[in-house]
Amino acid sequence: MAAYLDRVNVGFAALEMNRDLGFSAKVYGMGAGIFFLGYALAGIPSNLLLERVGARLWISLSMATWGVLASMMALVSSQTSFYLIRFLLGVAEAGFVPGFFLYVTLWFPRAYRGRMVGAFMAAIPFSAVVFSPLSGWILSLGDMFGLRSWQNLFVLEGVPSVLLAVVVYFVLTDRPEHATWLDATERQALADTIDTERKMQLGLRATGPTPKVFSPMAVALGFVFFGLSMSNYGILLWLPQIVKGFGMSDLSVGLITAVPFLAGGCGALLWGWNSDRVQARPLHVAAGAFLSGLAFLVVAFTSSPVVALVAISVAAMGFYGGGSAFWALPGECLSARNAAGGIALANSIGNIGGFSGPYAIGYIKDATGSYAMGMAVLCGCLLFSGCMALGVRARRRALAHEYS
Repeated sequence: MAAYLDRVNVGFAALEMNRDLGFSAKVYGMGAGIFFLGYALAGIPSNLLLERVGARLWISLSMATWGVLASMMALVSSQTSFYLIRFLLGVAEAGFVPGFFLYVTLWFPRAYRGRMVGAFMAAIPFSAVVFSPLSGWILSLGDMFGLRSWQNLFVLEGVPSVLLAVVVYFVLTDRPEHATWLDATERQALADTIDTERKMQLGLRATGPTPKVFSPMAVALGFVFFGLSMSNYGILLWLPQIVKGFGMSDLSVGLITAVPFLAGGCGALLWGWNSDRVQARPLHVAAGAFLSGLAFLVVAFTSSPVVALVAISVAAMGFYGGGSAFWALPGECLSARNAAGGIALANSIGNIGGFSGPYAIGYIKDATGSYAMGMAVLCGCLLFSGCMALGVRARRRALAHEYS
């Protein structure tokens, strides 16, 4: 929630920042999206470093660095400084989310991973539920302490991550074997269960002594995530401006934009729990992607603000739900030796979608004066992701047949 506060704040800050600094929709879309280029470039080395030095140290360092850079967004005064700080923020955060998904494979047996990922993913939309009204309220207060209202948003944004970085360093436990809060029997039982599952994963027999980063399955998973990420950030970073276009006040924008993310958080929990129950994760990913795609198609062609808000809420439920099922997949599709690099590669490919979504919406908005065509583009990307998820399912079944 502390990390994703930035996704909320940059969308709200744009309501005032773009006017103050003279940013066009295209410039804002580029700056909002360039974060994900830094994320994509640093994702693989960052995750490999996390596996080497441990989650406790690496995640705490990443969070502290990110918090400082997030507050520095208040210093933005030009396109160049906007692009630079956003890029560095992406580099700083690159090890966090893929690192968590690697961390899940070290702690939770397969039967529990969907609900654990779902709980983690739910924090992303719930951060918007909590912070959207708060961000709108801070903006409505106007200038304080010699700073513009949008600058105050950014100054406050980094504080929770810096404080939590200290907590993470002293509380997080890297592996079950190191958990002093479990007794010896519990530690051994959990470690043995996870070790047994890792040895049984598909593709382990074909794994050489050197870990692979680039594998066909990791690339395919990256393309699945590409569409989910493009749609997520395409709407998340633009939603405050879309709602503002309905003639709302900043506080009203904050309250209204919380609604789709409440639906998204519920979707993440529901999809994660049900994917554990039936163990059909690719189908859950595809269902979420197709549902979101159809919802964005409704947004593209409706002129009713109420219908648009309902459709965006359905879309959020689909792509956050599909995402929670998706991030339980890499630990099951990649061998234990290749998991760190493969997860990071899939995340890096997906985060190119995080860049493409905001930029495409801004570019299309400047070119057409409307968000409708952008919503249609997001629909197409989600349909592509759903089809790729079905392709991953077919490949897994073929491998299972080959090894049986």
